[in-house]
Amino acid sequence: MGSHPALPVPTTEAGRDGLTAFLAAPERALVALDFDGTLAPIVPNPEDSRPHPDVPPALARLAPLIGGLAVITGRAAADAARLGGFEDLRGAPGFDRFTVLGAYGAERWNALDGSLTTPPPHPGVMAARADLPGVVRDALPSDRAHIEDKGGALAVHTRRADDPEAALEALREPLTLLAARHALTVEPGRRVLELRPPGTDKGAALAELVRAARPSAVLYAGDDLGDLAAFDALVKLRDNGLPGVRVCSGSTEVTALAEACDLLVDGPAGVAALLSGLADAVEGAAGGTPRGTGAG
Repeated sequence: MGSHPALPVPTTEAGRDGLTAFLAAPERALVALDFDGTLAPIVPNPEDSRPHPDVPPALARLAPLIGGLAVITGRAAADAARLGGFEDLRGAPGFDRFTVLGAYGAERWNALDGSLTTPPPHPGVMAARADLPGVVRDALPSDRAHIEDKGGALAVHTRRADDPEAALEALREPLTLLAARHALTVEPGRRVLELRPPGTDKGAALAELVRAARPSAVLYAGDDLGDLAAFDALVKLRDNGLPGVRVCSGSTEVTALAEACDLLVDGPAGVAALLSGLADAVEGAAGGTPRGTGAG
């Protein structure tokens, strides 16, 4: 395997094989990325979320060099496209193959034509939406929690609370009971609990992308517990012969992904540097520089 100083080396053999396969045929490779915590730093108010400033230029460089690019997020697809600035990238080279899968894959926004596909409202989410404010007030009568309505899901963030972890624990049982009452599931995350319909997760979304795109290799990057399903799906894809790399956008709040990944980078800035390094490696290979990875 050749080397490239801009790219870190995965710590697992499967990850190194996946990156080698990615660089051997980048024009057929797929990159899929979580949004919050991966492309965008975590912020107290979800509506204030924006990509790290190094992310848009890195995506703009990489998009025309690879086979497909996608964001897989728990957010509504339209919200991710708006907050991510992806609407502004329509028409840029390579972004005709860019997709946002929102609500864990239930929604789809295509950069090619700006089309948005969403499922009918889930009755459980609609019923829980009415009950949720009262449940939160009862659980945290003198503390602060922020309810984020994602359309197809509901999230309660405790980042603004005086003790975010204690607030999260106080909410866990009442939100679990509320979810069960309305046939929803509870997804824990970085100081957040999310109520969403069963049967939707990032692993299923990633597997569907792969079935449609039939790539030569896959790289997936995420930061939170909801991304473990995508990591698991990628392992199954590798077991079936498709090379891939699991990338963790590292933080001190969640360690489970760091323990399961092939490559750990330093938050959204590290993800942006990795995307830029991939573009460097592909462009260098096209100009005659050996493909591959090196320490970094």
